[in-house]
Amino acid sequence: MKLHLGCFHKKIHGFTNVDIREDVEPDLVDDVFKLENVENESVDLIYACHVLEHADRQEAFTAMERWFSVLKTGGTLRLAVPDLQAVFEHYICHKDLKMLECFLYGSQKHPYDFHYSGWDFKLLEADLLKAGFSSVERYDWRDTEHFYVDDYSQSYLPKISYTSRQKRGIIEGKLMSLNVEAVK
Repeated sequence: MKLHLGCFHKKIHGFTNVDIREDVEPDLVDDVFKLENVENESVDLIYACHVLEHADRQEAFTAMERWFSVLKTGGTLRLAVPDLQAVFEHYICHKDLKMLECFLYGSQKHPYDFHYSGWDFKLLEADLLKAGFSSVERYDWRDTEHFYVDDYSQSYLPKISYTSRQKRGIIEGKLMSLNVEAVK
């Protein structure tokens, strides 16, 4: 089983798409931080793209522990969050906070769309290791089975552009998403 947590309107074929909002018509309605409807050690892969930052620090850590428990031994957590190091570097270089607001605060378009936590690689790695994960490494979104889903794991400033639904587009700018994989 593969879970896509916080799917919103972006469903991934071959995954169980999970969201707390019934109106986005997920495969499974559940709180992605608690996964009350998922059995322990039943999942091969969890993909959570720009979801974890919507929890406060304690809730985020508890979610990491829960995700660890639902994964099978050897299972993978593929996690993407705003990369605060990249955000701060971009601000220092360009002095344009308006462009960075969504990475810092969320889009704030609905009650679940606010950010409460943030990470750089060092802090995220430490949290994942403390939750029980091992082998925390960055991943390239282009090398995943869901590369075609235009989501925040592909957030570049100023842009990424495609001539079609191709795997490798023309990338300009800096990746603003911290994309990591951790193994149970």
